[in-house]
Parts: sequence; C-alpha cells; structure tokens
Amino acid sequence: MTPPAPLSESALQALANAAGPGNLRTAPGDCWAYGGDNSRLHAPPQAVIFATDTAQVQAVVEACRDRWIPLIARGRGTGTTGATVPDRGGVVLSFERMDRILELDPDNRLMVVQPGVTNQAVQDAAAAHGFFWPPDPTSAAYCTVGGNLAYNAAGPRAVKYGTPRENTLGLTAVTGSGRVLRTGVRTTKGVVGYDLTRLLIGSEGTLGILTEAVLRLTPLAEGKRTLQGIYDSMEAAARAVSRIMAQPVIPCALEFMDGQAIAMIRQYSTAPLPEGAGGLLMIEVDAPEAGLAEATERVAEAARGQGCLSLTQARTQEEVRALWATRKALSPALRHVAPKKINEDVAVPVSRMPDLIRDVEALSREYAIPIVCFGHAGNGNIHVNLLVDPDDPRQMAAATPCLERLFDRVLSQQGTLSGEHGVGIAKRDYVDRELSPEALDLMRGIKACFDPADILNPGKGMPVQPSPLASRPGGA
Repeated sequence: MTPPAPLSESALQALANAAGPGNLRTAPGDCWAYGGDNSRLHAPPQAVIFATDTAQVQAVVEACRDRWIPLIARGRGTGTTGATVPDRGGVVLSFERMDRILELDPDNRLMVVQPGVTNQAVQDAAAAHGFFWPPDPTSAAYCTVGGNLAYNAAGPRAVKYGTPRENTLGLTAVTGSGRVLRTGVRTTKGVVGYDLTRLLIGSEGTLGILTEAVLRLTPLAEGKRTLQGIYDSMEAAARAVSRIMAQPVIPCALEFMDGQAIAMIRQYSTAPLPEGAGGLLMIEVDAPEAGLAEATERVAEAARGQGCLSLTQARTQEEVRALWATRKALSPALRHVAPKKINEDVAVPVSRMPDLIRDVEALSREYAIPIVCFGHAGNGNIHVNLLVDPDDPRQMAAATPCLERLFDRVLSQQGTLSGEHGVGIAKRDYVDRELSPEALDLMRGIKACFDPADILNPGKGMPVQPSPLASRPGGA
C-alpha cells in the first residue's frame, strides 16, 4: 500500500479550526493507536480528531469534504473486520469523548445517547429504571453504542429481542455532504417517508456519521432460568435448536459450541463435560415469575430428544455461573491455542446448521486447518474459527481457499457472509458473491447521494471501484 501524501498546511489548519482547541492530534505517536481494530489490520491515520458535538462533527465533515480527505468514524476499535482502519490515510474521528446519556425517559421507554457511550453504561442506566437495551455484544463492557449501530451488532439476546435495527427509534447523523440529518420517530409506530434509520444502521459509517441515537428500551423480565444441554453430535444439538425455535416460548439466549470447542475446553479448563460430547447448548429463558417454571419446562422438553446426553438446569446463581463457565472457558482456550486465529461470522437458516457444520468439518480435514465453531444457535449465526499458525506457510497459504470454499457453502445454503461483525475490509471482496450487480449498483448510488465526494470511510463494505479520492492526493 502506498502511503498517502502528507496533509498540506492549509488542510491541517482547516481541520484544526473545525475541531476546536485541544481536539486535533497529528503526531505519529498519537495517531498510531487509532489505526487498528480487533482484526489486527492496521494503517495509521494522518490525523485524529476527538468529536464533541453535532455542530463540530458537521464542521469536520465540511473541512474534509472540501479537501477530499477520508474521514473514518471510530468508537473503541472492538470491530473484527477492519471497518475503522484508515487504509487510505485521512482523519480518524474518535467518539471516546462524546459519551453522554442525554435523556432517559422511562415513561416512553426510550433513551437518547451520544455514540461514544458504552453499551454497559446504557444497560446500567436503563436497569436502574427496570429496563434494558436488547443488543448485548460480548464486548459490551467496552464497545460503544455507535459501534453497535455501525455494525448492527446484536449478541445473544437477538434471538428473542432483535438487533439494533429493531431497537433504535431514531438517529442524528451528518452526511458526507455536510448535512445534518434527523431520522426516525419517538413512537413505536411511524411510516412517514423512507426508513433511513434502518438504512444508516449497519452501514459502517459510509453514509453518515452518527452523533445521537434514540434507543428503544425493553422492561427487564422478572425471572430467568439457565439450562445446559449436551448432545452426542452437533446434528443432534441443531435438531434440538429447531425444536426449541418451533415452540411458543422463545429463549432469550440460545448459544452453541461444536465438538471441537468442547474438546478444547476439556483440554484447557476444569469445566466438567462428559466424554463423547459433540455439541453443547446454553439456553436462557426469561419470563414473569408466575409463568417462569412452565416456560422453562416447555423449552426443556423441546431440548430433550434423540442424542441428548444430559440437560441441566441451574437452581442458584452459583450454579448459573458454573454452567456459563464452560462457555467462558472457550475464548481463553482459543487464545492459548491460536492467538492469531481467523474468526468468520456467518449465518444460515437454523435448519441448515448441521449441513454447514459437516461442511466445516470436511474443510478442516481437506485443508489440514483446525476449525472450531460456536455462536448464536437461535439465529443460525456461526462463528467459524480457523486456528491458523501465522508461522506455518502451508496453513497461511491454505487459509484463503478454505475461506472461499466456506463462503460458497454458506451461500449455497441460503445464508449470509456476515451475521453481525460487518464487512469492512476483511469481507468486502466477497460481497459480490452474495449481492447481485443490480443491488450493488443501487447501493453505490445511495452512497453517492449521501456522500458525493466519497470521503466517509471510503473503500469499506463493497468491492472497490475507482474513487474521486484517487485524483485528489493529500488534501489541498
């Protein structure tokens, strides 16, 4: 990659004026930390600006637009696809200082927040009034709401409560042309105009930079029960998932691990697991206390069946922690075995999960790469982890064709290449396998309407085409 030409003195002065005192950093040491995310991809920006409010963000966008400088919005960098990596240089707009809860309205079950607030801060504030915001990614303690919205990142509770798209009422955003756009409503119904809120959510900062969000809150359930089912095969576990999702009581979490994951946990932790376990389900049921026992039994009945080796229900908080210890042991085990693993996030219809797991096992044998699968069973959202060794040239050479075959299998089973991790850089060259040329052309037209100069996170999310930036090096 050719480094971009340095920003001119006039461009730096315009950025400083737009950012305001104390909000611009240009020293390489200050910028370096803002060049990567959890994908391990990295490219240092030419400048970092700390966002403070909508008016300042608008001024920054206008300064970048007038000089054709790429502008990349960033939360805390927990994404895994390189979507916030400034691979074309430019300015990273960090929202770490724009982290306030602006309004909490329990009567109307909503909260207004700035994008830099963490998911956990939102949950804590909502819980004090008896509510929660359903999206709960694994990184909730650190990730920001702005990042959750940019990726439409959901987490385990999506199986019952939906993704950010279903739990966000409205947005304030600054488009690439410098317009301040307010979308959505503060009511649970509203059909006036196109649904720009849902369009912006999941767009990875390529259409507009979010500066406020109106979040839809949900009342906390009175009670919750936790179950762990262990099966002799992943096929048996997947059949149980289909049965669970076909009955009226929808669990609030339904997670799975395949046999490879179980074997790894047994090797690297003391979590008790029976020999011969080929699949594991973690199930949570929430409901009013009066109906919780009956609801739990309905789900438990569906979870039992051919291939079920055991089904355990936690009776105390200590037992809940013990059951979840199995799932929590997986990430440390994976880091121990393959600290630089490749983690793909695909989704297929729930009934096709056994087919995909079999395909993954076959790919693992064919390419001699250990592969571990786990994820959100109720959504068919499978995290496929290739445990590659970067120091093994053979494995690294095999990784790309293995991934290509994996994506082909996912699409042949009517699935999608990304359930919640987004596209970014990591998957952009595969998007045209899923989307038609007609769909991509329409999406590029939408991008041009929102961002005619192509300054907002250019080159992310879709296969790359020539950009206006190519003829505007350095920012005049």
